[in-house]
Amino acid sequence: MRVAVLSDIHGNLPALEAVIDEAGRERVDLVVNLGDIVSGPLWPRETAERLMRLGWPTIAGNHERQALALDRPRGFGDRFAYDSATPEQRAWLAALPKALELDGGAIRLVHGQPVIDDEPLLETVTPDLGVHGSRGIRAATPGEVRERLGPNEAALVLCGHSHVPRVLARDGALLVNPGSVGLPAYDHDQPHDHVVECGSPHARWAVVERTPRGWQAQLRLTAYDWAAAAARAEANGCGDWADALATGRVGRTGRPLPGLSRPASPAAPA
Repeated sequence: MRVAVLSDIHGNLPALEAVIDEAGRERVDLVVNLGDIVSGPLWPRETAERLMRLGWPTIAGNHERQALALDRPRGFGDRFAYDSATPEQRAWLAALPKALELDGGAIRLVHGQPVIDDEPLLETVTPDLGVHGSRGIRAATPGEVRERLGPNEAALVLCGHSHVPRVLARDGALLVNPGSVGLPAYDHDQPHDHVVECGSPHARWAVVERTPRGWQAQLRLTAYDWAAAAARAEANGCGDWADALATGRVGRTGRPLPGLSRPASPAAPA
């Protein structure tokens, strides 16, 4: 069994289409989507339309929850996605489960941690951004992963959220984060300031395969027209997204960050 694993598309339709094409050449049996599907200043409506037609097993990420939480403030990317979506698309997003088990429970899909969707499973955010070169995020320890994962019967656990591609073997299970299809770099302030930079603008995803020796994983990078995606972000007032999409690194930011002497991004339109 061969499975293509996608996560954190963030409305980046050109990246999604390139990954779909490449996954088709890989002759996969199944494609799964781990959430954070449309939030961002790119092509949320078109991305939702494409994915609804495909009908892949799909779970919600924290940005689906945030975009639909109309009773509290939302970030620009969530608001842009919500305002762009049709009522049918909003209903589809609202109906997505937070987690899924496939193949009789052998495969487990979560977005971040199983209980907390906006904190990563395989990484730990730390309060030391800029100290001795720290990015404010590190690989989680085995004990942290075990505690966050909780009781687990699955041989393959697929997660996203952090945008950090990673494969980890723990307690008889293979844990895979494919990275982000749609956004290769970002900065964030929760629970502490941190920066994620994949270092190139490629779309990230993974192919996992069940073999007689157990599950194996390949982390994949796919080229696409990232200049078009960066131009779309710039046109919609999000210079930070434009820089991240064009380079795979954090450029302009919305606020000063320790250890990053880079210009601030222009304010996103209201």
